[in-house]
Amino acid sequence: MSAKTPHEHNLSLLANMMPLMRYDGKEPFAAWQARAAQKLKELLGLPFHRCDNCFTVEYTKKRDGFTEIRFRFQSEEGYFVPCHLWIPEWANKPIPVVICLQGHSKGMHISLGRPKYPGDEESIRGGDRDFAVRAIQEGYCALAIEQRNFGECGGTEEGPDCYNSSMTALLIGRTTIGERVWDVQRAIDVLEKYFSQVVDTNKIICMGNSGGGTTSFYVGCLEPRVKYIMPSCAMCTFEDSIAAMHHCSCNYIPNIRKYFEMGDLAGLIAPRYLVIVCGKEDPIFPYKGVQKTFELVKSLYKAAGAEDHCALVVGEGGHRFYADAAWPVMNAYINQN
Repeated sequence: MSAKTPHEHNLSLLANMMPLMRYDGKEPFAAWQARAAQKLKELLGLPFHRCDNCFTVEYTKKRDGFTEIRFRFQSEEGYFVPCHLWIPEWANKPIPVVICLQGHSKGMHISLGRPKYPGDEESIRGGDRDFAVRAIQEGYCALAIEQRNFGECGGTEEGPDCYNSSMTALLIGRTTIGERVWDVQRAIDVLEKYFSQVVDTNKIICMGNSGGGTTSFYVGCLEPRVKYIMPSCAMCTFEDSIAAMHHCSCNYIPNIRKYFEMGDLAGLIAPRYLVIVCGKEDPIFPYKGVQKTFELVKSLYKAAGAEDHCALVVGEGGHRFYADAAWPVMNAYINQN
């Protein structure tokens, strides 16, 4: 008999473990959602303490076709989040806003389509990663948020620096994903308080690729003010992705698989709109795991009476966003309302 490695042993345990909080149809769906949301908050280490936002506009500039507002706010005591809000120049009433969450990269300047470091141009051009630029083109406001441990918030010219912060978070009962979700939730507070004259806060879209897609998904699970969620190259079974191979430490949530598969959590988003984007050749969020996840997602949306509120968009390439394929699907959902 061949001996298993510790990793192989743990993978076998995971594969044979039924998530304890999977919806089984024995209770009203809304009751399950409430229980599941509470458990997810507990696993992420949320909520944190609310504090004064100390909102500060650093500059307002007219650009080609839009106004850019650079601001900073305090999301929790002593921690500040830099953001860029772009508002189309033609907007004469509140319009939808796209919260743009960059994935593992050198910072939110990628979402803004502004190369700063070697390799940035290819990162943008080779993967539709200039999310704010495309949001403006689609007719929306765009809010780019610097995620923790990226760019201005702890990253370096080499890229994100998640390990030390993520491990320290675990020591004190927190998670990096929880921290990033909290920052987005507090950013929505800022939009409601200071920008309701230009942003339609009843039509908030949250999207991102890879690490940004992961945050987008968990934001959708816990923030009902976000009506449209578009995670890219992030949704997959834990067995096929996060557990199967090396991923950044910021992806890990202690005990999550004991209670949920990633697809189970999509039930917290239903009946709001969910567009899952993936690459057929993505090596770290494999397509077979995405397919299994989407089957589970569809079953939960059916339980919520909203089967037509979720979609899967499959790109022919690898680990990147697919703007031309994804945006028409999302726009169709937004234009229904």
